[in-house]
Amino acid sequence: MGSDFNPSWIETTAEKLGLLSNRTTDTKKQRQVRGTNDVERMVPDGLLGGYPDPDDWDAWTEYGSDGTPREYSLVPTACFNCEAGCGLLTYIDNETGEIRKIEGNPEHPGSRGRNCAKGPATINQLTDTGRILHPLKRDGPRGSGQWTRVSWEDALDDIASEMRTTIEDGRENEITYHVGRPGHEEYMDRVIDAWGLDGHNSHTNICSAGARTGYALWHKYDRPSADFANAEFVLLLSAHLESGHYFNPHAQRIMEGMQDGGQLAVLDPRLSNTAAMSDYWLPSQPGSEAAVLLAMANVIIEEELYDAGFVRQWVNWQQFLDEEYPDRDSTFETYLETLKELYAEFTPEYAEAESGADADQIRTIARKIGRAGDRFACHIWRSAASGNEGGWQVARCLHFLSVLTGSVGTKGGTSPNAWHKYDPHLPNEPPRQKLWDELQLPREWPFAHYEMSQLLPYFLKEGRGKLSVYFTRVFNPVYTYPDGFSWIEALTDEELVGLHVALTPTWNETAYFADYVLPMGHSPERHDIQSQETHAGTWVTYRQPVLREYAERQGETIERTYEANPGEVWEEDEFWLDLSWRIDEDGELGIRQYFESPYRGDEDDKPVKMTIDEYYQYVFDHEENLVDAANEAGMEPLEYMKHHGAFEASTNDYKLHEEPLDPSILENEDVWVDEYGTIRRGDEPEFYSESDTSEVLGVMVNGEPRRGFPTPTGKQQFYSKTMAEWGWDDLEYTLPHYIKSHVHPDELDYENGERVLVPTFRLPTQIHSRSSNSKWLEEISHNNPVWVHTKDAKRMGVETGDLVRVVTEIGYFVNEVWVTESIKPGIVAMSHHMGQWKINREDDRDIEEGGDPYGKVTVDLDSSNSQWGMRQSEGIGPFESDDPDSERVWWTDGGVAQNLTHAPHPDPISGMHCWHQKVTVRPAAEDDYYGDIYVDTDRAFEIYQEWVEKTDPAPGPNGLRRPKWLKRPIAPSTESGKDDGWYVDGPVGRNIRWDPHEGSAANND
Repeated sequence: MGSDFNPSWIETTAEKLGLLSNRTTDTKKQRQVRGTNDVERMVPDGLLGGYPDPDDWDAWTEYGSDGTPREYSLVPTACFNCEAGCGLLTYIDNETGEIRKIEGNPEHPGSRGRNCAKGPATINQLTDTGRILHPLKRDGPRGSGQWTRVSWEDALDDIASEMRTTIEDGRENEITYHVGRPGHEEYMDRVIDAWGLDGHNSHTNICSAGARTGYALWHKYDRPSADFANAEFVLLLSAHLESGHYFNPHAQRIMEGMQDGGQLAVLDPRLSNTAAMSDYWLPSQPGSEAAVLLAMANVIIEEELYDAGFVRQWVNWQQFLDEEYPDRDSTFETYLETLKELYAEFTPEYAEAESGADADQIRTIARKIGRAGDRFACHIWRSAASGNEGGWQVARCLHFLSVLTGSVGTKGGTSPNAWHKYDPHLPNEPPRQKLWDELQLPREWPFAHYEMSQLLPYFLKEGRGKLSVYFTRVFNPVYTYPDGFSWIEALTDEELVGLHVALTPTWNETAYFADYVLPMGHSPERHDIQSQETHAGTWVTYRQPVLREYAERQGETIERTYEANPGEVWEEDEFWLDLSWRIDEDGELGIRQYFESPYRGDEDDKPVKMTIDEYYQYVFDHEENLVDAANEAGMEPLEYMKHHGAFEASTNDYKLHEEPLDPSILENEDVWVDEYGTIRRGDEPEFYSESDTSEVLGVMVNGEPRRGFPTPTGKQQFYSKTMAEWGWDDLEYTLPHYIKSHVHPDELDYENGERVLVPTFRLPTQIHSRSSNSKWLEEISHNNPVWVHTKDAKRMGVETGDLVRVVTEIGYFVNEVWVTESIKPGIVAMSHHMGQWKINREDDRDIEEGGDPYGKVTVDLDSSNSQWGMRQSEGIGPFESDDPDSERVWWTDGGVAQNLTHAPHPDPISGMHCWHQKVTVRPAAEDDYYGDIYVDTDRAFEIYQEWVEKTDPAPGPNGLRRPKWLKRPIAPSTESGKDDGWYVDGPVGRNIRWDPHEGSAANND
């Protein structure tokens, strides 16, 4: 059925009191007596508030503003403009075959038909007159802006040839795939394993590695899944409701919880829209958040508001006492007393002194959290965990509150993300690769949660290795990463980067320095699947090229998606299929076999290449609940997903750690139960180590085997023996604790104008660097001024709109200020969106790079040795194109690219780039212009080396590169014992090995 408007009881009550317009009564009247209102209805047989029924999607009639009916085919897909994967429904005009509009898909269990501005604005990206439509190859020096159009065949042949040569030469790990916006669950893991190399690289360490590490140390799962709709109390760090992780699906459920009587607290130095809507706002000093959270824990412990049953059963408190307090009785009562001792210093008053947040408010929130009990939900993703050295402890301390209240995995609580995330069964999966690429996970960061991608230019500059083939996929490090000029230096050095292939749906600052720019599709132009932890259920959405699906419904045969898309815009899934096949057309490398059809052979029963439909047919055929739903609808599973676009595989997934195990497991000879009740398989070691130990199968609970958590004890890891074994043995690291940030007030000279720059907040109307070709989004948000508190502005003598120079460790940028009381004094903030740029090319060219004139300013670049300067030569303005709106552009501002001026700050534990910067803010100089940027990349390299000195490099226990039980993408196989990539004496897959203590590259042959 279509989806109708159903108000909540709060809305109904507010309508009766006259606080809201009487939408309920009006809507009911429309339902009962359609067409009898005072205003004649243009569409008497429908409600504007309802979605078309899925049964009508193949032929749906709507009326235009002039009353003319149009017939549409509605084809679902999923949004690609953030990580949430919300459902979209495209309206394809049956007369013209064009996409006329994009709305939400009501069949999507996560977004439920609702979208933020970025979803409908997808149509701007499709119709952008400046988009890349054909494969391009550079036709001059790299970065010169000279391009020539080539065929897909030629591009595939060239890239495949270079990759095959690299693999045959034994230089496999000189091939790197670097991804920004992933999509397609596990697809690339499978491809890279098939290639037999350690080539996965990602943007995670400039995004979320800090929070991931904090969660992973508790229970291996690296992200939270909060059940906001059923929570009694919600605590958010940052503006999560308006612009955080999966913010549209989460925002819906947070509001539902609040409408149902729940309360909301926000910890954020800015008065964001979320903070403004909360019951409690704590404007904290950046980096102090862990102290505030531990103060809340202190109150819960002192006032005994904790869930003693959960803590006793599911926390590794016995191991903690045995390791750290062996002279004390190993009892739960002793543990509780020890907790009081450990956190006694973290009083609300101490937290107030560190953070500026009110002590009484901290105490009030703590009590509300304790009383909410197992209905306490919380979330952090970027925010403080991504801003500060030691930010991983912020996430760890936040989860500590969930553990104390027993709200781990409960209704209204916070679950591990993997409980609510679809895990596809893939066709003919290759074995794990056996190599280790130290350009991505070097020994200095054995706990790095994902690759140290932000440091790649410095690694290359040091001589740690080089790249033969480098793929950047929907990824833009020159703009997005700190110190983008060092990236330009690396990308323009062909001795360091051999073949750079940019796979992108739109021009970006990194693509300017590529050898190939290959146009990949936006969300309605590509295949993949996505699943996210938006609530206590598991769903999967099918992102599909809607014009291809539409054409096939009309009886056309489409061999490749680019035949149906605009120009020759392709998609990554088919690209990787075809590329992999060409790398190994004769099958001698052992790659081709993993890309053969699981269903077909040729006339002689020889293997043939798998089609994209066959890949997803296999995936959906192996989801049992989807098969049942499809059968009930009279469809095949793939047909069902093409029609509905999404499927909910399970609901109400709570307390999975309590699932019983088959008792017969205990009868196996190699299974034993240790002193903490952990069920293990393998030889019982003489000395217990968490770095290389037996397999954990579960936990004994009241004499019964249970699933538990995938940790070394099967329990929640309050104490991390792993951290201790790897040299971080102070309680500051082994327990949830407070690490003072690199921007702690003790490090700042306020009197001389030093401030903390918070550059991490995002806008809900922008898409990192990919919204510059969206006219709707750019019209809404097109600048990123520096937020300055009124007191600080008065000291500096500036007013809103004045220019200031913000001086960082490696340079400066010039921007205008916005004077406001919506930020804590002593802090300045600036959205990480905006400031996209294209290089000023003075001569006319047949192929103009850059495009995206709605959001990209034109700049002049100057460089001399390590000194880089940028000045805006042209702002935003009206322009001629096939779109009449282009001549209506009224804004001139495109923002400032602040990230170029940020120094590298790799956290010594998580590897997360610590975004917060110590800056000096002063009125602009006479010769400063808006958008000016200056950077010294030599100084950036020096700061990188200073942060490297903070690390404790591998090897760890038993010669390991990193703890085996912690996650890492596409981890190498462990089947070959100490000869595999997990060990420092194992193969690195390249012909040099970097010794961090030598300061130079050593030959490894």
